[in-house]
Amino acid sequence: REDIEMSRYTMCALMLGAAVALAVTGGADAACMSQKDNDDFFAGLAGAPIPLANSCCQMDVCGIPCPAAHAKPASGFGVGIGIMIAFFCAIGLGAFYFVGGKAENFFVAGRSLPLFVVTLTLASQSIDSNALLGNADLSYKYHFYDGAVLPIGLGLSLILNGIFLAHKVNEELVLTLPDIYGKKYGKVVEICTSICTCCSFLCLLAGNLVGMSVILAYIFDISEVGAVFLSGIICLAYTACGGLFSVAYTDVVQAAIGMIGCLSVAYWLINNAKEEAPPPSIGMPKAPAYTTVTSGTVANQDIGFYVYPDAATAAMYDAVDCEFTAGEKCYNTAKWCPTDDNCVADNGAYPIGDKRIFENQMTDPAALTPFPNAIFFNWATIFVLGFGNLAALDFQARCMAAKTPLQARIGCILGGLLTFFVGIPFAYLGAITRFYYGPDSKYAEFEADTCSTILDLPSCAAWKPDPQAFIKLLTTEPPAFLGGWGLLGIVAASMSTSDGAILALGTVFSHNVVRHFVEFDDKKLLMISRIATVPFAFIAMAIASAYKSDHPSGATGYLLIVAFDIVLAGCIVPLFAAFYWPFGKPSPSAALFAVVGGTLLRVILEFSLPKDGWLLLPYNKKEFYDYGTPVKDQGTFYPTWFDVPDDEKWTPSSCPQTKFEDYTGVDSLASPLFSLVLFLLVSGIETVKGSPLLDFGEWSVPYNKKINEDNAEAMTKAPSRA
Repeated sequence: REDIEMSRYTMCALMLGAAVALAVTGGADAACMSQKDNDDFFAGLAGAPIPLANSCCQMDVCGIPCPAAHAKPASGFGVGIGIMIAFFCAIGLGAFYFVGGKAENFFVAGRSLPLFVVTLTLASQSIDSNALLGNADLSYKYHFYDGAVLPIGLGLSLILNGIFLAHKVNEELVLTLPDIYGKKYGKVVEICTSICTCCSFLCLLAGNLVGMSVILAYIFDISEVGAVFLSGIICLAYTACGGLFSVAYTDVVQAAIGMIGCLSVAYWLINNAKEEAPPPSIGMPKAPAYTTVTSGTVANQDIGFYVYPDAATAAMYDAVDCEFTAGEKCYNTAKWCPTDDNCVADNGAYPIGDKRIFENQMTDPAALTPFPNAIFFNWATIFVLGFGNLAALDFQARCMAAKTPLQARIGCILGGLLTFFVGIPFAYLGAITRFYYGPDSKYAEFEADTCSTILDLPSCAAWKPDPQAFIKLLTTEPPAFLGGWGLLGIVAASMSTSDGAILALGTVFSHNVVRHFVEFDDKKLLMISRIATVPFAFIAMAIASAYKSDHPSGATGYLLIVAFDIVLAGCIVPLFAAFYWPFGKPSPSAALFAVVGGTLLRVILEFSLPKDGWLLLPYNKKEFYDYGTPVKDQGTFYPTWFDVPDDEKWTPSSCPQTKFEDYTGVDSLASPLFSLVLFLLVSGIETVKGSPLLDFGEWSVPYNKKINEDNAEAMTKAPSRA
């Protein structure tokens, strides 16, 4: 086993022989194994149908103790979080009086935000529950970079925005990002991009509602669906009242309190946790009264089942010579487990230990052997977030609200650096969480009817990560005050992004879609914007309810990537061309083809490319095979790293496995490239032709939409494109 360079997340079939010792009787309706022969075999050993009463499949099949129950959090966590949520809401509701019935105040806070507010409110939008809770969850379930790519991509997007777009967006003196598309390309492109950005922000809002709801559901012991709607209604209430004034100044408070709390608890755990990552497994004893099947020999109970992978690990745990495996060292039962109530053992999940970070994870597909490495998807995630976020309504709204173009630029760059500083440490917490709630912990849960050849596991191969593990970590391991502060920081991060998303949805729909079909003044614009936030918020709540924290697609982090995948496909190329097209004014027809074509290709590829949900390209390596379902194995179900006679060990051919095949990420990269090709092609055709390729009359003509604080009806057309 020296070739296994990483821990086993998914653990082992601990001991089939433990079933012999099960004295509990009583049946259950559900079978543990899909193959009847297998289920009957274990039921025969147990003396009753499995799972037994007061037992579980992983115990009855693999001898792995059932997951231990976790104590409920102390009531003080709920009191503290409830008080702070009420405080945030009071600040947001109080901002109603700053709006004064003026659209410019509601949409862009009167273009009055100073640099420190711009920086903190941009960082608050970036450091959301995806960059924190989603990051920690992914690095816990998989490994460091699977979570770290989220804050890396988000921080990169702010820096890119500061370099290329923030100052130009501020100089346009518009109210929303789609206004820029209207000003450069006309109403048709404006409406198309408005629809894309609204779809994008529904997913962003849903992801943050999931993050906030996971904490509220656990702390207050309510259903996650109920917590989703509670979270949405809380954010909706103060956002609809105060607009960007509410959002900006609650963001400042949330950033000050939340970021400090998140940093404090992250660095405390990094410096004070018992282990920075799970150590090499100590192993387990033999089952009581284990007797060999073929010879009927009663095994030596002072020698455990577990065979150590190397001499160093064996020496670490004072191993003894194995009984049946010549030349190898085994678990020292006499030292580590002399009695049932004085026993140090684990599930054998980490033969040579885990690591906090594998430095080659982003360069080598086999870096996480024996587990697959989603290297392509992780790079695609950085690209999607780094460039897709440039069309983020909330980011650009804060750039518009900055006092000067220079402050918008500096605020973006500082906000990006702050995102790195706060978000990346949370990826280090994944390995710490695995130590406390991973496959070698007493809380570990496995799918009994799974096997894996590369893991050498005939059953109980697939570990089931706990979707609440990180929250449980914060409520138990750090000091209570610090853990509560960290939870509050994640809630604050969720609220700061959720309110910005709600505001963006309402303003864009009313200002950039409805206003083209119904004329209304400034006060009606505010009223329609506030009303529009309600249905959008509830649609996002419905999406969040479907993508709860235990959803196989991954809830918070996954919805974040989907959100900006949508706008990356078609909106980014026209946005850059609006400011950097070198051949005069950019073409409205080219922009329309780019937006519609890129988006349509993204939709087509979503449903045409093979996707099995694992987000792994089909590399031709043994790590890239899914868990199998064990078939009849002639009654022998011991892994080869058990100290049992050779004829009682399993044969890997009894575990048929299929290769992972998921091209997610290919579509994300192909769509914006196709959008760019369309933009260049149509622009070239129009240059040769000497006239627009498409003409929708005044709807194809770039125009200025001027919203004055005292008169919102002034609207003048810009000169038509030559």
